[in-house]
Amino acid sequence: MTTTLTLLAAALLTTGLAGAATAQSAHSHGNHMAKPGSTSMGDMQADMQKMMADVMPKPGDAPSTKDFKDADMAMMHNMHVAYTGNADVDFRTHMIPHHQGAIDMAKVALKHAKDPATKQMAQKIIDDQEKEIAEMQAWLKQHGK
Repeated sequence: MTTTLTLLAAALLTTGLAGAATAQSAHSHGNHMAKPGSTSMGDMQADMQKMMADVMPKPGDAPSTKDFKDADMAMMHNMHVAYTGNADVDFRTHMIPHHQGAIDMAKVALKHAKDPATKQMAQKIIDDQEKEIAEMQAWLKQHGK
């Protein structure tokens, strides 16, 4: 499993995961980028390597941490979608895996969280994000994308 994740991490780094990291930073769901507006390739590569190291499984990770890391890795992989130059299409095709990542993380919270408010929030996220994904997919289908 670790070898598979290591290979996936290397593949993600070489296939341009910068868009996913930027999307994460832009949504304030994590502070993976060193500083806003940092555009040097060296800074971005160092930030990406740190981000990938953070999501790699480690001995002693709690079961919830392992599940969150798996969800993060899947989301980052799935956010690697080609850009079309059409902002309407690109917004939806990149937000769908982002929303799916939120759903996957919320499912981890439902599985592992103890606090009822956390579970309630997780269920609300699942409900809201599934609805929005369906709306985005319907728009894409309606517009032949």
